[in-house]
Amino acid sequence: MPTRATGARRAAVLGKPIAHSLSPVLHRAAYAELGLDDWSYDRFEVDEAGLAEFIAGVGPEWAGLSLTMPLKRAVMPLLDEVGETAASVDAVNTVVFTEDGRKVGDNTDIPGMVAALREHGIEEVESAAVLGAGATASSALAALARICPGEVVVYVRSAARAAEMREWGERLDVDVRTADWADAAEALHAPLVIATTPAGTADALAGAVPERPATLFDVLYDPWPTELAARWSMFGGAVVGGLDLLVHQAVLQVERMTGRTPAPLEAMRRAGERALAAR
Repeated sequence: MPTRATGARRAAVLGKPIAHSLSPVLHRAAYAELGLDDWSYDRFEVDEAGLAEFIAGVGPEWAGLSLTMPLKRAVMPLLDEVGETAASVDAVNTVVFTEDGRKVGDNTDIPGMVAALREHGIEEVESAAVLGAGATASSALAALARICPGEVVVYVRSAARAAEMREWGERLDVDVRTADWADAAEALHAPLVIATTPAGTADALAGAVPERPATLFDVLYDPWPTELAARWSMFGGAVVGGLDLLVHQAVLQVERMTGRTPAPLEAMRRAGERALAAR
């Protein structure tokens, strides 16, 4: 749903906390490359309680919003339309304001994951493992639904989380088996390992990286590399990082909000790398 890429337009990322977000760096780099000098992209700390008021105050100059936690689900009742991908995981990370005033929700995390893997030569895997069972894990399952016809083993810490992941597997038509986090080292032998856990959680697994690892997709980007990613690279395995995901999902956001295709992926990646190096 492209909007007019002419005239002064606004966009922003919302969430809480939000100060750490790299989205302004990436989107502003895209605007500069596309010659959209009168476009602006900001960040606003907004929680679930303040989201409806913020969206109600958005004027016609607004092109779109990026959403991070805890707003990805909370925004859905406030929208006029939710795309199929977002509906599949009950999570919207992108809102586009159309020229006729409608608010349309989408999810670029899932195709962003697929695009990041494709960029590293991963078009299809016969099986996979997922570390963790939070919101990002459900997005990982949705991405794997597109590239993995075989079993996906999800390593979790509780029976409740295991049940949730099996439910997501049924909903997304993914063959999900759950396993206890105590056995998470076994995950590292899978053709593709997607680590979705918070910073530091998977560090203890670094010592269990096999001699010939396949591909690790670690969704973290700060700090980077994680201990697991560093060890994985040391043993010659392919590593896809959180910045890869962040850039690819932001590319799709820029395209949806501006109507310009393709968005300047490499310029956005360089801007992200510079910003992380400066931290």
